[in-house]
Amino acid sequence: MSKSFELQGIIHSIGDTTEYGSNGFTKREFVVKLTGEGENPDYPNFIALELIKDKCALMDNYHLGEEVVVNFNLSGRLWQPQGKPEKCFNSLQAWRVEAASKGDGMQAGFQAPPAGHGFDDDVPF
Repeated sequence: MSKSFELQGIIHSIGDTTEYGSNGFTKREFVVKLTGEGENPDYPNFIALELIKDKCALMDNYHLGEEVVVNFNLSGRLWQPQGKPEKCFNSLQAWRVEAASKGDGMQAGFQAPPAGHGFDDDVPF
């Protein structure tokens, strides 16, 4: 099982969706320049991530230069071809991409409910 992580950064590049093999497996790669607390602009970190299958479409709504929050799984596997040394492959598979929030700390696209329409209105206990 892989472990989930989150990063925030500016979209540096977005690749095309590529199909592999005859079974319709698709993959799309993109690169994010990390931003936020702890990042030194003099030594930027660029992180390559991938989207697979139906998640490839997640990048259709974003453009270069936009700041996003990406949730991804870190996974790895070993491969040893016959008679050759073992190799380790790692992948950062994104499963959620959202616009980074600006200002008030709420996620982009979220609106607070109008006053008087909270969960505790007219609660009998």
